[in-house]
Amino acid sequence: MAADFIIECENVKFSYPDSETYAVDGVSFKLRKGEFLSVIGHNGSGKSTLARLLNGLLEADSGKITVLGMDVAEGKNAIEIRKHVGVVFQNPDNQMVASIVEDDVAFGPENIGIDREEIGERIEWALEAVGMSEYRTATPSRLSGGQKQRIAVAGVLAIKPDVLILDESTAMLDPKGRREVIDVVKRLNKEEGMTIILITHFMEEALLADRTIVMNKGQIVLEGTPEEIFESGDMLETFNLSLPRISVISENLRKAGMEVKDVLRPEELAEEIRKNLVNRGISGGQSSKYAPARHETAHEWDIDVKDLTFTYSKKSPFATKALKGIDLHIDEGEFFGIIGHTGSGKSTLVQHLNALIKLPSAQKRYKKPKAKKGRPDPVISSISVGQFDLGSKKCDFKALRASVGMVFQYPEYQLFAESVFSDVAFGLKNFKKGISKEEIEEAVKQSIEIVGLDYEEVKDKSPFDLSGGQKRRVAIAGVIVTKPRILILDEPAAGLDPKGKNEIMELLHKLHREWCKTVIIVSHDMDEVADNCTKACVISEGRVFACDTPNAIFKRADELRALGLDVPLTVKIEKALEDFDVFIDSDCTVGDFSAKVIEVFGGNTGGGEADA
Repeated sequence: MAADFIIECENVKFSYPDSETYAVDGVSFKLRKGEFLSVIGHNGSGKSTLARLLNGLLEADSGKITVLGMDVAEGKNAIEIRKHVGVVFQNPDNQMVASIVEDDVAFGPENIGIDREEIGERIEWALEAVGMSEYRTATPSRLSGGQKQRIAVAGVLAIKPDVLILDESTAMLDPKGRREVIDVVKRLNKEEGMTIILITHFMEEALLADRTIVMNKGQIVLEGTPEEIFESGDMLETFNLSLPRISVISENLRKAGMEVKDVLRPEELAEEIRKNLVNRGISGGQSSKYAPARHETAHEWDIDVKDLTFTYSKKSPFATKALKGIDLHIDEGEFFGIIGHTGSGKSTLVQHLNALIKLPSAQKRYKKPKAKKGRPDPVISSISVGQFDLGSKKCDFKALRASVGMVFQYPEYQLFAESVFSDVAFGLKNFKKGISKEEIEEAVKQSIEIVGLDYEEVKDKSPFDLSGGQKRRVAIAGVIVTKPRILILDEPAAGLDPKGKNEIMELLHKLHREWCKTVIIVSHDMDEVADNCTKACVISEGRVFACDTPNAIFKRADELRALGLDVPLTVKIEKALEDFDVFIDSDCTVGDFSAKVIEVFGGNTGGGEADA
């Protein structure tokens, strides 16, 4: 192997037991030392399997993989290879081994024989690199999903590997966390020469690499610089992928007659737009105002939250105040978004809405606290969902949970039965006693088909044998089978490929139109909220920072960034255009932004594509 190649794959094939197809099918590529490679592909394309093959967690059926000249297939090389190739997986719980954060980060260096003094320095450096220094003595199990992911990244960084593989490692992070991890990765690559393999569904992340590989059905189908890959837009769609949003906007503007180059940064696209306006003799422009449609509803299923406070592990050394007086009203009929930084209290809030976390006043032994002399009456938290008073001991919580469905952040945690049919049917049997076998079968069949799965194909399969995207669909089917009035989803599209994300959102809009009164999504993806939500709230440090239309919220870009959040790409371009006295006021979606720019330019608004 040439000295400058750190990894070389030659016609590598691998299939899982009982599978008739190869998960990795004839993959060949070489990776130079210090190179930054991004790997993209649809769910099930073989990306994660390839990552596990590269550091010997899986053994190839045929072909050859060498790392720093060592053959991965030779068992004697396994430990040495894992010193040099570190993998950070999508689900951080799969990597947590200790009860204290610093011990978890120290686990890798200890196992490769680093001396104690240097281990301490590595712990400090790795935690600071991912912005988690203050959690050094915390318990990992008490952290949020995004915080756990940062600890998992720190644990691998502490080994200081030659090759760092990130397998969708930023999927569950908030924008600030994602930015911090990617900045760390870029710095390690540029300053310390660390070789990076970034497996991602974020097309914008893929643009950061020196080279990009596209996988489809276990094979490498495209390879080149990110710019070269994203020039083949139509071909990407055949592989269930999509162009970055900035490329979609550029294409929309070109179709309307504007001369716009393919660029990678919002400031660069703003400059391209400015040049077009100047060439047409337009020194500035004001687009039409965006006015979101308002729909009247019966308000029978409104949600009211007042003075909601909650502390984890109350009266213990690990006490953590997650909610600090939440006041929130959600109208029936909204497609509502909840956004906030990692650990802000979003998941804790939504778990109160169907009493997975009960209010103290609903507990059987609860006694109203008495006011202390000279102090105001204690605040009593209250929540009402439709006709349900969640603070009452008499609340019918079973009926509430049949009406308010919840899909968690990691859908696989909701799956438990031997077959998909049994899993989906479980809630129906529990909520609707006396329902006939025929009614159950019809309802389960309908739910499985609604989420886009073939009933006959999956009904007898174990849910644990499905892909990540399929598991998510089964989890949703198990919730919607009771036809809840309100559907709550915590990060419903995280970790899915672009086509999978679009399909999940289309499904939720279909349910919303047909019978689900209100849909609530918790999301770290600002573009996802802009594209789909009629209204949104921002949670920060256990409090409601803002509640308004996405358009109004995202105009407060500087304030959101100060909270560790971000804004949609379109808002970044709008802000850059303001420096040129060009004012675009879109609804923050790609389609509307493109149309508003074309309106100022004076072109044909019918030329742009729909939202990405």
